[in-house]
Amino acid sequence: MDDNREQEVHQISHPLYDLLRSEDMQAFNAEKAKTTELPSFARGDFRGLDLRGMDARGLDFRHAYFRGADLRGVDFSKSRMEGSSIASAKISGCYFPHRLEADEIVMSLNHGTRMRYAILPKWPATGGVGNPSAPCPS
Repeated sequence: MDDNREQEVHQISHPLYDLLRSEDMQAFNAEKAKTTELPSFARGDFRGLDLRGMDARGLDFRHAYFRGADLRGVDFSKSRMEGSSIASAKISGCYFPHRLEADEIVMSLNHGTRMRYAILPKWPATGGVGNPSAPCPS
């Protein structure tokens, strides 16, 4: 398969995706609570949708498109969002994953760039300078 084709946004064949596309958050949240294995919404098309009230905990939105979507108040802190785009979305009150830095969110919102997660530093196992768990020097 062509690499460019794999990167495209697409529709997902799953009843929960259909509920999101219909903007019925009450039904979506109720069905999600009953679902034992959550589907991946990676590369999903959520452009222009009103997703206020969505329970996004545990959902995979990697490389998804949210252009112009109403995401106000959605808690994405326990979701996967790397590579997704929120161009021109309404994000007031959103809570994003802690590894998404504010400048990534702003760039995506204003310019449609894909959000990249911050690379967290790896601390040496033996302690030392720059390691917050290392003892302070005397």
